[in-house]
Amino acid sequence: MSNMVSATRKLPLRLVDRSPDITGAEIVSELVPPPQFEHASFESYRPDLDYPSQLEAVERLNAFAAWRARPGGFFSRTRKTKAEFPGIYLDGGFGVGKTHLLAALWHGAPGPKYFGTFIEYTALVGALGYAETVTQLSGAKLICIDEFELDDPGDTMLMTRLLGELIASGTRVAATSNTPPNSLGEGRFAAADFLREIQAMSANFETVRIDGLDYRRRDASGHAEAVLPEEFDRLNEALVERGSTVTCDDFGALMRHLSTVHPSKYIKMIADIDVIALRNVYLLTDQTDALRLVAFIDRVYDAEIPIIASGLPLHDVFDAEMMEGGYRKKYQRSQSRMVALTTGELPPHAE
Repeated sequence: MSNMVSATRKLPLRLVDRSPDITGAEIVSELVPPPQFEHASFESYRPDLDYPSQLEAVERLNAFAAWRARPGGFFSRTRKTKAEFPGIYLDGGFGVGKTHLLAALWHGAPGPKYFGTFIEYTALVGALGYAETVTQLSGAKLICIDEFELDDPGDTMLMTRLLGELIASGTRVAATSNTPPNSLGEGRFAAADFLREIQAMSANFETVRIDGLDYRRRDASGHAEAVLPEEFDRLNEALVERGSTVTCDDFGALMRHLSTVHPSKYIKMIADIDVIALRNVYLLTDQTDALRLVAFIDRVYDAEIPIIASGLPLHDVFDAEMMEGGYRKKYQRSQSRMVALTTGELPPHAE
């Protein structure tokens, strides 16, 4: 009997069995830097001296982080120094340290303060409604938005309105771009688009360009690892035997399940998991499914949960039409993260 119980305990869990509930307060409480940036600081940032803009970005952020109150009166709208802008926008490619610097800014700021990706903030509005989101975030000293996205006009204007209300109430805002590397100057266009989209708010933002190579010396065209079906089962069984908490799902079943779970709940769906195993990965042809997967991978990446997958290599799940469309930057970022999740070393808790 004891052997039967032991064997039952060792069976892999399934993500499709998880449909967590989450409150607005819980969602807001998760708006903090990812674990890998828990101790990020300006001092721990290592600028590439071949790209002077990286060191300059640190200096500009240090000025922004002075948290000096903007002077009131007539001249406050016409005479600003760089440190007086209530918003700052870091524009650059993958791997130049934008998220590290954003997290460093957050860690040094007084509270209340919030840190999340663009997708997390739009998911918050989707889960709570606009008015309740404003209520939850009002009074914040700093709002950090990682990977500000311009590919969905509706979401962009939603965030424009939200940030406008928060800035008007005294909140300072820092954001980063989602420009991929080697994009022939697209980073500068992204910054221009950002400033144009937020229209009246543009005068409140200082734009800081950060040039350089991906610190991992890996671009978005890397290759995610896929294991053979017979190897897939063996690896999962070995991880379970070693005491790891493993979930094992059919890729198609997971995609169907994600359609029933609000993206704001993905982070709770993967709580306390060491390794995610996905069987029979295949090409996605539906844009809605693809965007759900992007949101899911973002949460998995932030939680540093490695993925074992069989079938099509994960970085190839987006079809050619998607990769040439308006969401391509989002897909390229997700591809880069899939490569890291399937090829990187397992974190200590999964070893």
